[in-house]
Amino acid sequence: MMQKGSIAASLFWLSAGWLIVALVATAFLLTELYSRALDTSLTETLEFHLGTLVERTLVEGDPASAEVAVQDPRFSRPGSGWYWAVTAQEGPVVNLSASLAGSIPPSIQTPFGTSTLRTQVIRDSFGTQIRAIEREVTLNGQRLRFLVTGSLDEILVLVDDFRGQTLIVLGAVGVMLAIMSAIVFRLALRPVERLREAIEQVREGERQAVEGSYPSEIAPLAEEVNELLRSNTQIIERARNQVGNLAHGLKTPLAVMRNEASAEQGALATVVLAESEKMTTLVSTYLDRARIAARTAIVGKKADATMVMLRLVRVMEKLNPHCVIAFQRPDASLPWFRGDEGDLEEMAGNLLDNACKFSGGQVAVSMQAERVASGAMLLIRIEDDGPGLSETEAREVLRRGVRLDERTPGSGLGLDIVKELVDVYGGSLQLKRSVLGGLLAELRLPVAKLGGMGRS
Repeated sequence: MMQKGSIAASLFWLSAGWLIVALVATAFLLTELYSRALDTSLTETLEFHLGTLVERTLVEGDPASAEVAVQDPRFSRPGSGWYWAVTAQEGPVVNLSASLAGSIPPSIQTPFGTSTLRTQVIRDSFGTQIRAIEREVTLNGQRLRFLVTGSLDEILVLVDDFRGQTLIVLGAVGVMLAIMSAIVFRLALRPVERLREAIEQVREGERQAVEGSYPSEIAPLAEEVNELLRSNTQIIERARNQVGNLAHGLKTPLAVMRNEASAEQGALATVVLAESEKMTTLVSTYLDRARIAARTAIVGKKADATMVMLRLVRVMEKLNPHCVIAFQRPDASLPWFRGDEGDLEEMAGNLLDNACKFSGGQVAVSMQAERVASGAMLLIRIEDDGPGLSETEAREVLRRGVRLDERTPGSGLGLDIVKELVDVYGGSLQLKRSVLGGLLAELRLPVAKLGGMGRS
């Protein structure tokens, strides 16, 4: 089955991307609000100073009086961007701040219109960006213009500093939120992991059904898996019954045909006898395959390979008293076979039976766990000191019904049944030259615990 990545990883990167966009947008929004707040505060400050300047001028009655000056240190620093000036409408400068000493007061190009107050963002002679506010007032029949300015560059510096600090703070918040999201996703997906473990326990034979309580989003999936298992079991049971009925239904008619053909003479009897034998072989072939498929399709089976091999060795020693079977018993860490115990007996029993039949009296059996690319496998090695097989013969003998030695009793179906079972379980069977001089059969089968090498 093709995997398309992790749900947790997909959710994490999706939320992280959206979080980055949201935090960056928040940083610039806060910066814009802060900039507007500072600009509003500057405007209010300038309006206050402008009001103070006008009020003092009206009180003194003389715009050129020194008492008119605004008492703020920023209006004393030349080039600070903080200036005030009083000018006649069509005349020279009447009064100005110390910060404008030797300079020309900035002028606003925006017309007054219907209002006596106007404002504009301009640059002074030093290149400083400033906000200027100007008001027209009539004093003693003379129209005067009162100008007050404040530096915008100071605000821009504050805004830049605020933006940098905001990005740092929001970045730290983003990291914490990303970590929290990863933890939340991991916790939220724990029920999925528990469901996977429960299904694996069913597959390994530790349980017959998926058990446990799950959230409402996952509980229907667990129920469907259990329904699938029950349905699979019912289908297999029906298949077994049908295979058995078919076997019994065909056995008697074929036997009658062979007996009648054997009792008669002539070409017809010969043809009927030959064809009935073919039919018997074909029926046997497909019945064996159906029986194997039905039996091995059941999930949740496992078998102790060590005990099975010990039992087979004892049986074969009694059936073949001329053979000495050396069984190297493994330690307790050997994993169990993931499958039906009867299938393991049939596979290992056929190989061990052949080794005893063709040996010169010496057979060796060993078992071990083996690591392969797909995980752990159970390796069963059966070898003898018989004549052995060449590479061509080893390939040929795995074909159904092929027998290289017609003198030894048997149908020739043993190795083919082994191969059928091995293929169903996803294992492998290799025939090689043994160090004893005869044949070495290496049988690799899946283990009940793929995650570890210990016995379950």
